Formats: sequence, structure tokens, C-alpha cells
Amino acid sequence: MTGFSDLTRLVAPRSMVIVGASAREGSQGRRLVDNVLVHSGFDGEVYLVNPGSKEILGHPCYPSVADVPASGIDVALVIVSAVHVLPALEQCAAKGIAFAIVMSAGFAETGDEGRHMEQAIAALCRRTGLRVYGPNCPGLVNLRLGLGMTFSPAFKDDLNSGAIGLATQGGGLGRTVLQALSFGDGVGLWCSGGNECDLGLPDFIAHMAVDPHIRVIAVLMEGVKDGDRLRSALALARANDKPVVILKVGRSEQGVKAAQSHTASIAGSARVNSAVFRQHGAVEVQDLDELSAVARLLAAPRPAAGAGLAIVTFSGGTAALAADIAGAAGLPIASFSPSTSAALRELLPAFANIANPLDTTADIIREPALVTRCLRLVCDDPNVGAVMFPIPMDYAGITATMAGAIIEAASAQAKPIVPVWMSRRMGEGFKAMEEAGLLPFLSLTDCVAALRHLWPAAAPAATASAEAKAPAAADAHHAPSGEASSAALSESDGKALLRKAGIAVPEGGVAGNDSQAVELAKAVGFPVAMKIVSAQIPHKTEAGGVRLNLADEQAVRSAYQSILDTVSQRQPDAVIDGVLVEKMFPAGGREILIGVHRDDAFGLVLTVGLGGIFVEMLKDVAHRALPIKPQDASEMLRELKGYALLEGVRGQAPADIAALEDLLLRVSRFATAQGPRLRELDLNPVWVGRDGEGAVPLDALVVLDPAH
Repeated sequence: MTGFSDLTRLVAPRSMVIVGASAREGSQGRRLVDNVLVHSGFDGEVYLVNPGSKEILGHPCYPSVADVPASGIDVALVIVSAVHVLPALEQCAAKGIAFAIVMSAGFAETGDEGRHMEQAIAALCRRTGLRVYGPNCPGLVNLRLGLGMTFSPAFKDDLNSGAIGLATQGGGLGRTVLQALSFGDGVGLWCSGGNECDLGLPDFIAHMAVDPHIRVIAVLMEGVKDGDRLRSALALARANDKPVVILKVGRSEQGVKAAQSHTASIAGSARVNSAVFRQHGAVEVQDLDELSAVARLLAAPRPAAGAGLAIVTFSGGTAALAADIAGAAGLPIASFSPSTSAALRELLPAFANIANPLDTTADIIREPALVTRCLRLVCDDPNVGAVMFPIPMDYAGITATMAGAIIEAASAQAKPIVPVWMSRRMGEGFKAMEEAGLLPFLSLTDCVAALRHLWPAAAPAATASAEAKAPAAADAHHAPSGEASSAALSESDGKALLRKAGIAVPEGGVAGNDSQAVELAKAVGFPVAMKIVSAQIPHKTEAGGVRLNLADEQAVRSAYQSILDTVSQRQPDAVIDGVLVEKMFPAGGREILIGVHRDDAFGLVLTVGLGGIFVEMLKDVAHRALPIKPQDASEMLRELKGYALLEGVRGQAPADIAALEDLLLRVSRFATAQGPRLRELDLNPVWVGRDGEGAVPLDALVVLDPAH
């Protein structure tokens, strides 16, 4: 794995040492010992370190790691007070131990002193090659091997394994997901990295991406420590066809603060986070129930191309309601093949609705075997990719028998059969399906929210609630302030930089007097636009420094003097380099905004949106972390709510979408080449002509970091 360490010795060790092992019942050190020695099926070597004990559970205790007689140990499990962690890790490094899992709290999440201790651990890792997992974490659980390197008292009760990999930063919510998957395909490996001073989510995702026992990766993320490594890990998962399902905490200002106080990391902008996940094929969900449900669904075979959803139930009203909710969410509803319809018609009462949704009528309750036969017929239909079976009420033993029939049908099918238990009375049928691994949903809406991810085209790019709650920092295409403004290039210098990079900008030049302005206007051809040139005036319109559609010499001379007079009144301290005279582009072009800003988590991020009111009022923008690929440029534009305006509406000719996509790629290359010295780029507006006429930035703000 390029850029990622092999974690095999961490997740499947053959030897370990427990630093902070305790004989005291109820202590974290004792629970850790019990989980490893009593509740795990671990048959490797285990060494205990506790200077105050001779032995625990028949195992001898050593005063320190240095006193342990073995060498080449795979993992050290460290659960001592924070001030004793670094000395213990130094001994681990000296002993040649490969990995250490530090469960102790009291580090960066507590303030400066803890942060300094954590930084010392990171420095030790860089100096010695020891890899540290944690601190401030619940440990690591490999359920496929029945191994619990954790102090959690719940380990012994949560042993259902499966093909789902779980990577989290917090421990409590990770346990919630683990317990939500107590039946059926469960969690095979759970990595919960806490403060991530060394190893973190990208490392765990990358390991799971190449683990042959993992089919889908569920991620519960509070903050982004290293955006580039996260992107690399997501790309690795995508390359290995491992779906990644992410729940990102911190979509609101309150959530950001909570995430930072918990794991002391960067929460990032909600919109940028969502865009990066989408860019790398990850599925973003909105709550814990959806995280576990979607992970479980994606662990099963995906629907074949063209196959849709079938709805089967025994209540006409329920069938209509389920179809309504599924249709509103954009799920494809399957059409039964003629042979399926004919077979169902022979099987069911004459008054049953044979179409999809299939209403078998309540008559089926008297003969539950029909449920199994109906489901088999529906699942055998090549037009069907998944089946939803809503159960609107509990009829005690009758419903339990029906549940058994559903279980029987599901056990013989590769296609998912997804029950929805709609009654608040949890009867025997619910329990039977739960324990059989069908994990029935409790509402049609929740079921549809999960099912839509089986058909990616039905899943929205981002939810309205997430957009509404996004921190203000998401709109970073606005002008810089403070120190950033001092590094802004004048428009003419900025455009010169763009022109050198192969980005077309309007013809023109800078005039030092009205006569030069006239000569430039004649050279480029009337009409022209004229704008003040000053590095101190990034927003020229507000300063009165812009005049448009100047059609002759007299208009140019008047505009030149008018611009200087107005700007000198509004910004008397600005240094004026002259007036930029440029060819005026014709009316009728679409206005587009293209911007680049530096995100704390992911570095340079590209933004595109329809100009004018679509940006200012509707926030109709799309984001991608740089660099982008041609597919990203195309997808960004198609994410815009107003994309139809580019295609042409009400007789309008389509815009030059190909040229706009090419411009996005050129901007990506330009920004990436600038590297850390680029602080911000704002091309607004970009004129996009009709198909074949091109896409040209009419205004450009380039802000560079003086330190680079």
C-alpha cells in the first residue's frame, strides 16, 4: 500500500504486552486483562507489566517493559496515567515493539499540556519507527479473530462478526454501530483511533481496503487530521471496490465545536467534506442508524444494472404509501416481467394487485407459505434488484409465521429482502427477523433512505439540512481580509499569471493616461470595459472603479477620468497603477464563478457555481479538492441546481460546457502548480458563450502568500 504501513501485526498480533495490567476488579487495567486473557480466543504470548503485582490470573507481572524477557513483540497495550505514557513508549521503542495502542486519556483533548505530551509521542514515532494507535481511545477489536484489545466491559457481549470494517475516532458511538449490527453480517474489524497522534482513520481505511475479509467500510468521523492521506485511503478503497460509508460529525457550528473538543482535530467545512467524499466515491449518511443500515446493505451484492426495487406487502394502503415514499426519493421501481406476472396471477387471489407494488391481499395471512413462494418469484425476476417487504401491523403468532416465511425466502436469495416492521408492538416476528440477520427497519422513510444508496443516482449530492447547517467558512470564495488582502495581485498582474499558465483572458492592457486608454481601446476593438488597477482594491466595483460597454473614444476618455476621480474619493490611500482597458464580451453569455481557496483539512479546494443571484442567494455551488480529473469537472457542473441553464432553456442555445470543463481543469493545474503560495483565486464572472464560443474569466483576483 503506497504511503501506508502494513498493519497486520497490529490487527492480528501473535504477541503482546499489557502495560498497566491490574488485579483490581472493575479497573480499566483489569478489564483489559480479562478481555485479552479470558474473553478473547487469543493463543499467542501475553506479557503483563505492573510494578506493584507479582501475577494476575496466573500470569507473571514485570516491573517495566524493559524487564519483559521477550523481544520482537507485536503490540503493546498501554493503559497507564498520561504522564507515564511517554516513558512506557520509549521503553517499547527500545524493545523493538512494532505497535502500541494507547488507551490512556488526558492528552490534546484536555488542553496545552496534554497537547505537548501528544506531540512528544508523535516525535518519538518519527524518531524510532514505533507506530502508535491513540491515545484517548477504547482500543482495537478484531471480531473475526475473537480478539478484544480493549478495556470495554461490553466486548464479551458484542461478538457478532462479519464483512463490515468499522473505523471511528470516538469509542462510544462506534460501540453503538457495533451493537446495531449484532445479527447478520456484523463488524469483523473495529479500529477506533481516538486522538490519532500517529495512526489514524486513513491508515485504518487503507488497511481495510486491502483486507480480503472486509467487503464494506463504515466510517464515523469527527475531524480530519490529514486530508491528503484521507483522500489517498478513499481512493485505495475505491480502486479495490470496497464501498466506504461515512457519517461526518460537525456539519453545524455546534457540531464542529463538539468534535474539536472531543478529538482535538480539524472538523472542516461541511460542504467541502461532502464534496471530497463524493469525489472519491464514498457514501455520506446523516445518522448512526443510516450508517449501520447502509453498510449492511452494501456488504451484499449490488443490484444489476437496470434492476429496480420491488415492494411486496399484504396491505393495499401500505403498498401505496411505500411506493409513494420510494418514488419521491427517486428509487427505480421495477417492472415485473410477463412470466413473473403470470406466475403471481396463478398463485394469488384474483383480486390481488399483481403490479409493483405487489399487494398480495390479507388472504395471504391464512397461508404464509405463499409469502415464500411470492418472494422467490419476485427475486427471480431479472428486473428486480432488491425487495422491500413492509409489515404494517403485528398479528402475534400469525405475523411470526409470516416472518418465518420471509426468513426462509431470504436465506435462499442473493438479492436483499428488506423488511419494514411498522408497528410499535415488537412481536415475535420482529425478534425472529432480527436474529436471522434481516434487521428490519422501523419506518418506511428510514428504509428508503438506506435503500437509495444501492442505486447511487437516487442518492442526493448533499442534503438540504447539511447545506443549511454548514459553517460560514464553507463560503470561502469571498474576498480575503486582513493580511490576505496585502498579498493580492492587481487584476492585470493576476491575469498575466493566468495567461502564462494557458488560461485565456480578455485582450487588453494598462493605460497610464486617457490617450493610452484610447489607443488600447482601438487596438482591441470597441466596445471595451475599463477597470482601476490597484493591488489595494480587490473589489473594484465597490470603489467605483469599473465602467462597461464604452463604445467610442469620447466615452473612453470620460470613463478614464471618472474612474480616477471616484476611486480617489472612496479609497484615497490606494496606490493606482493605471486603468485596465479590455475587450468587452457580448451580452447573452452565462455568468459563472470559479474560485480556489485553502481548506484547513484538504488544502486547495475548487469551487464552481452559476453567477449572480445563484451564488449570492441560493449558494448554488459545487466543490472538489485539487487536483481534479475530467470526470470531476463534468460532475461538478452537473451537481449545480441551475445546470439546466447551461444546457439551454426556453429556446436558449446551450452554453459551451466543454470549454467550461476545460477551464476548470486548467484552473486546477494552475492552482496545483502554485502550491502553498496560492491563498485564493477568484474568477468572477467567467463569461461562457454559446457552444463553441469558449469560456473566459472577465475578472480575476489572485491572492498569494508573501511567505512563499
